[in-house]
Amino acid sequence: MTEKAETYASAQTQERIDKSLTVLKIILLAAIVRSAAGPVTEDFLGDAVIGLPTWEWSLCALTPPALLLLHRSPEKWKLLSYDAIYLQTAAGLYLAYATAFIYFRDGWSLWIAVVASVATFAGVWWLKRREHTHAR
Repeated sequence: MTEKAETYASAQTQERIDKSLTVLKIILLAAIVRSAAGPVTEDFLGDAVIGLPTWEWSLCALTPPALLLLHRSPEKWKLLSYDAIYLQTAAGLYLAYATAFIYFRDGWSLWIAVVASVATFAGVWWLKRREHTHAR
């Protein structure tokens, strides 16, 4: 009976992780569309309807480290580690845009995105390292 309960709990945990990753992907897609909306409307309409993202980009960049914080237990990390590439890809995109915007436009509000992206990379590295030490 306990083996069946453990399997059920593991399935529920995997389902929560899958839903969290789906939310991460949706937010990432929305951030990409948002960053392209300004230049695209300028090309088609001759005037940018909305500018480049600033604070909302930082808000989107907080999703990968939030996912790491939610699923930081060793059992959950084993399930999430297969999809860690999505966290690193999202953090890399947020970091690239934020550093470029800070460098060229002096966007002080995007430092939050830089810190969140670096925290994501550090968190994935730490959890992978922790996973390897538990395997020994």
